Amino acid sequence: MLNFFTWVGSIVGVLLIGLIGYVVYRYWYHMGQLPKPEFRHLDTKKPVPADWSHDEVTFTWIGHSTILLNMFGTKILTDPILGEKLGIKLAGVHFGPKRFTPPALDFAEIGEVDIILLSHAHLDHVDLPTLQKIANRSTHVITANQTSKLFKHMPFGSYEEMQPGEAVTTKEGMTVTAIPVRHWGNRFPWNHEYGYNGYMIEKNGVRILYPGDTAYISMENLPKQFGPIDLVFMPIGAYKPDSYQAAHCTPEQAWQMFKETEAKWLVPIHWNTFVLSREPVDEPFERLLAAAGDERDRIVVEKQGETFSIPVQSM
Repeated sequence: MLNFFTWVGSIVGVLLIGLIGYVVYRYWYHMGQLPKPEFRHLDTKKPVPADWSHDEVTFTWIGHSTILLNMFGTKILTDPILGEKLGIKLAGVHFGPKRFTPPALDFAEIGEVDIILLSHAHLDHVDLPTLQKIANRSTHVITANQTSKLFKHMPFGSYEEMQPGEAVTTKEGMTVTAIPVRHWGNRFPWNHEYGYNGYMIEKNGVRILYPGDTAYISMENLPKQFGPIDLVFMPIGAYKPDSYQAAHCTPEQAWQMFKETEAKWLVPIHWNTFVLSREPVDEPFERLLAAAGDERDRIVVEKQGETFSIPVQSM
């Protein structure tokens, strides 16, 4: 009997080693197919959020899907990622991409925020080290269904989960509505219960769409459902190989969705920060400009650290 269990244990051990070896091989093969850009220093004027007026809507793109937004005095931070690397550590080895463009703001420059919006639990959208450093009792976190377990031990003031169709009005008078997108929520293969959202943000008659990550999905119903939309933050990267387009839109699809929203301005995000896919790192923006054609002036904020305020006359 002892020999039998020893034999079974040996077989299980061999299979486990083989599985780990296969996973490592697939990871390094994937990494070998990706672009390898040199580190890029920011060449824009440093944003100064402390100087932003509370009587208007101002924002800056910090990097990837992280936006700092002052909406009539309510400070919002989306999917905050401020660290040098994404991913996880196993046996002392880091698995995950390193950012090639630094964040436009650090923790001190961002300061305390009123609301953090988390679209879904992927490692490039819910970064636990960043959340741990930025957590404070004055911040309310809005997140997707079944994902608050990732950070509920952190010292945030409050948090709530939402799923598409639900809306909440915060104490600052801002309404956040979760909308459906085409993506997926698993942080790891076994997290099948994790949800994923986009968000419509409204205050004082201004509407801003933050879809998080999404493949193409018709957005023609949004202006009918919510009214005129002022600004859209639209992801444009991570679409190659083509199989990735089941969860990430192409730049052309991003422009099409923007047009369907009938919004005034588009801010391209989810590019030029981490290498997550095989397209050249500058290609997403080049293709977006080509798709926009003679309407390219509707694309605002092309680089991390650029600041934009919605003109008062348009509000």
